[in-house]
Amino acid sequence: MSRTILMGDPTYFSVLGGANPHTRNALGVRKSVDADRARKQWHGLARALIAHGAEVCVIEPHQGMSGLVYPANAGFLYPLAGAPGGAKVFHLAHLLPTRAREREVYRPFLEAMGYRCVGVAARFEGEADFFPAGRFMLFTHGRVERQRFVPRLGIPPWRRVYGFRSEAEAAHELGRIVKDRPALPFELLPLELCLEAHYHGDTVLCSFGSRRQFLLAYMDGLTAPSRERLCGEFRGNLIELAQSDAALYAANSFQVDYEGRLFLFMPEGVSDELLAEVRERGVEPVLVDVSEFLAKGGGSVKCMILDLGPSNEQPDEPAAVKFRTERSYELLYPNSPPQ
Repeated sequence: MSRTILMGDPTYFSVLGGANPHTRNALGVRKSVDADRARKQWHGLARALIAHGAEVCVIEPHQGMSGLVYPANAGFLYPLAGAPGGAKVFHLAHLLPTRAREREVYRPFLEAMGYRCVGVAARFEGEADFFPAGRFMLFTHGRVERQRFVPRLGIPPWRRVYGFRSEAEAAHELGRIVKDRPALPFELLPLELCLEAHYHGDTVLCSFGSRRQFLLAYMDGLTAPSRERLCGEFRGNLIELAQSDAALYAANSFQVDYEGRLFLFMPEGVSDELLAEVRERGVEPVLVDVSEFLAKGGGSVKCMILDLGPSNEQPDEPAAVKFRTERSYELLYPNSPPQ
């Protein structure tokens, strides 16, 4: 069953605010993006997804909104699967202040796709911090702080405070959304993040498998109580990530099914040992190079994808179908070389 996903055109991808540890060098200076390399990698990911049955729709670029290339932060669709498009609601994220303008790009786009949109009031950054895993909806959060430089002893004589993106209080709103769908037996599982370099849950955790029952997990990215809770719930279905794989954002992967097989799109460079673990669970890894987006923007495969669930459950009103067609990758980029 194919999936419909959103990606954001990379024309204006750059480091503007420098809002996570990947965007600045050791001296706190914002990095520069290799625009040609980024475009090549972005098209490579899109084409690879299409080659595995995904329907890719593209959000148009907006100057000064480089974060649109990471639409996983836009919000989340609930439920993702198991209901017709008209019965689903898109919940818009309450983004970091430097990205707040993106909300008014996402809203009309998703409404044109046929979805009713409502906002989340608490600070919260979408399916990057809220996603299904087995019988749970995982919600990851951390301390939200004002981003700033603070003095320290050392070289350089300051450090950058980044904080996290979703506050614990969002659990109340998200819990109500889950409970409002009693036919869907999900349970909210809050987990606390602790490493600023892994500031979203989808950089620490990735569910996959036929029922998303398996979980890649970078345990050092979670507080001790959250690690204990996760181990207690997932037990033998948990695959702990080595630090070297976690640094490549191995947890920032995305699963699609195609012609009866499951494929997990993963960042290029992850270890052979991890690939073997994924294959042992009946899922085939697909490696893609999105290193420019991780090294300069702090996002990898999943960050670049907003999941709208099965293609056969998309809204079928004529205007929505027409809009999806007009924003399809193949129509917008007919000369992009196939993978």
